[in-house]
Amino acid sequence: MIRVAVVISGCGALDGAEIFETVFTLLELDKNNVDTKIFAPDQKQHSVINHLTKEEVAEERNVLVESARIARGKIEALNKLQVQDFDALILPGGFGAATNLSDLAFKNENVTVIEDLKKIIIEFHRSSKPIGGICIAPAILAAVLKNHAKIRITLGDKNELITKLDAIEEICLAEDIVIDKENKLVTTPAFMLNASATQIHRGISKLVNKILKMHNNTIVE
Repeated sequence: MIRVAVVISGCGALDGAEIFETVFTLLELDKNNVDTKIFAPDQKQHSVINHLTKEEVAEERNVLVESARIARGKIEALNKLQVQDFDALILPGGFGAATNLSDLAFKNENVTVIEDLKKIIIEFHRSSKPIGGICIAPAILAAVLKNHAKIRITLGDKNELITKLDAIEEICLAEDIVIDKENKLVTTPAFMLNASATQIHRGISKLVNKILKMHNNTIVE
């Protein structure tokens, strides 16, 4: 059975993992009978946002504890992820990817990614294991891999951040994917675009299925 690690960044589009993107990813993996494990960093959440008012509130939350809401408690700390135990890695988006998994929201092209995730991405890439990035997560892949490979990704519409991170940009609809065959990367824009849940689900479904085909050494178009 194929084993896939999914790394998330909290619970909620504005301060953690995007819930639709995460659930769609887990659903597609389950439909394909994939052995899936979810991970998140055990650390303080950068900020807490009231998703009704869109305003920051004076609370402290833990990324792993919040992520456990989506995972229904079946989750482990990111530092427990052993790359040799998995065949592929998928990163859903949400603003938490830019504030909890990295400081992308504040430093743009000068972004740094948390050390545990950085090491994991590099090891998956060096092992030629497929990696999927959803929404803003492809920018994290670009930040980590820019000194290791020239990767091809999408954030949907044209975005100068990609070229500043020394990656190759492709424009892409929410229901489509961008495939980097050489680096075994698959990316899709999801909520980076103003698209419907149906369109976003189609894109994530394509991403998951392409990741699985890459692992099975199927020819990638």
